Amino acid sequence: MPRIPGVPTKEASPLLRVVYFYAKRRLGAVPEPFTVLARHRKLFMASARHELAAEKASKVLPNNVREIAVYRVAQQLGCSWCVDFGTMLQKHEGLDIERLQQIDDYETSPAYDRQERIAIAYADAMSATPTRATDEQVAELVAEFGQEGVLELTYQIALENMRARMYSALDLRDQGFTSGDACRIPVPADAPEVSGSGG
Repeated sequence: MPRIPGVPTKEASPLLRVVYFYAKRRLGAVPEPFTVLARHRKLFMASARHELAAEKASKVLPNNVREIAVYRVAQQLGCSWCVDFGTMLQKHEGLDIERLQQIDDYETSPAYDRQERIAIAYADAMSATPTRATDEQVAELVAEFGQEGVLELTYQIALENMRARMYSALDLRDQGFTSGDACRIPVPADAPEVSGSGG
């Protein structure tokens, strides 16, 4: 159960109900972070616009590189919700999710190519406190992905750091996206088509 409860459908404004409907139609369930952030309407709207804009703008990097770097942040910071959701996104992109079990051995595992390895290393460097990114590392990334690619990678890694830290602080946990049944639906108990209990 999150430390701040989400807004259930029965308490949602008409606009929020539309957002919930769209999210559930697109993702199979309403992401619990949506419902929690909905307690602060202006931040919720700002976040929704930002997430959609960042998704639309991030088209320079290969999907596998961007997704594995973002996943690595979630895994390193211990955000179970982000790991769950990120695994689902990779699955829907047609990427191999079985290899995620080998991510701690990414430097030597044949499951990862060179581009993915340098992106994962960058995600690790950026997610450390303080950050450990170096001139040499960024230069290598620019040679591989170009300046726009590195800016996109940096932005997406930083964005996932924000998400993972916020969701972990609020105790938002995996929701069942990976299994496809979103067994811990947030909007919950008042959604008749949803089976299973919240929490």
